[in-house]
Amino acid sequence: MKVLFATKNPAKVKRYVTRLQNKGIDVLTLKDIDLKLNVQETGKNAIENAYLKAKAYFEETGIVTIGIDDNLFIEELPEEKQPGTNVRRVNGKELTDEEMIQYYTNLVKENGGRLTAKWVYGMVIYNGTESKEYTWSKDHFYFVDKPSEKRNLGYPLDSISIMPEYNKYFVDLTQEEKNKNINNEDDVIDFIVKSLV
Repeated sequence: MKVLFATKNPAKVKRYVTRLQNKGIDVLTLKDIDLKLNVQETGKNAIENAYLKAKAYFEETGIVTIGIDDNLFIEELPEEKQPGTNVRRVNGKELTDEEMIQYYTNLVKENGGRLTAKWVYGMVIYNGTESKEYTWSKDHFYFVDKPSEKRNLGYPLDSISIMPEYNKYFVDLTQEEKNKNINNEDDVIDFIVKSLV
């Protein structure tokens, strides 16, 4: 089965593509097909934005498409200041990885040096006639105002995110530590595989 993974984020590609290929799924990335669309992410949540991406790329290519999006919520901020669907887009500007680190580091400094954060993810698989969706979240971590020197291309906030169990930045976690704390990754892969059958 051939499927297009509609994300420009190299970290998301790295996270899922190899595992899907090991399940016998022929995964194409946007880099493989050299296609760049400017999809307006106007959805109210991660699922709606994932759907917009999956549908747009399917309509352009005719290939079953996986769309993914993530939303960020910070416990200490009022609703009107939540990043939500605009994690990378601030004041109308799309931030680079380094600009994101700077922006969120300043936000943490302005709010006492530590912020409790939660990611909510949405994934949609669209085949032209129907869509299947899956959502999950990652919480129990916090942002700090001093970034690590290490970077995870595509996931810049891993450089300011601390996993309390290990008192380590996400970028410093070993694969074993990541596996213990990302228990839903197998569920995501299973969702994709079952949706494509």
